[in-house]
Amino acid sequence: MPEVQIRPAVATDLPTLMKMDHSCTSDYVWQMDPILSEGQSGATFREIRLPRSVTVTYPRPVESLADEWNRRAGILVAVIGSELGGYLRLSDQVLPKSAWIMDLAVETRLRRSGIGLALVLAAQKWAKERGDRQIMIEMTSKNYAAIRLSQKLGFEFCGYNDHYYLTQDIALFFGRAL
Repeated sequence: MPEVQIRPAVATDLPTLMKMDHSCTSDYVWQMDPILSEGQSGATFREIRLPRSVTVTYPRPVESLADEWNRRAGILVAVIGSELGGYLRLSDQVLPKSAWIMDLAVETRLRRSGIGLALVLAAQKWAKERGDRQIMIEMTSKNYAAIRLSQKLGFEFCGYNDHYYLTQDIALFFGRAL
């Protein structure tokens, strides 16, 4: 595989990024088990192997990428040869002194080739250079590949929000200090 180059996105990248297949396939999910008792509430998550693979739809409308182009702190793209292989969208408006990875997408045929890893590492460098103290990443509880990538990079599970996305999926939040 040719070398992956990471660069800031430009306006002419948007049509290609929006055409990417943003769904993923999963054999595992993080299932939430609510804990509700008098004077106490919480939840636990457990990894569940599914009886068959499921296709997980992307939790946000892909069209919003064009709408939010100027409202996000940054969009990084992965370039392989002359082709866009994926992108990552960052916000700096969620928590003070924090970078927040809101979207991470890799072209289907290029998945599991290190592109997502390269994008997240570039986002960490970007955040550190800006003086951020932490970086967060969000994903649905069904996006097992993103969960495993986050854990591989030393991110720790730090919270969730039920019905967070328009799809009503649970958002999982992972973070790490920079």
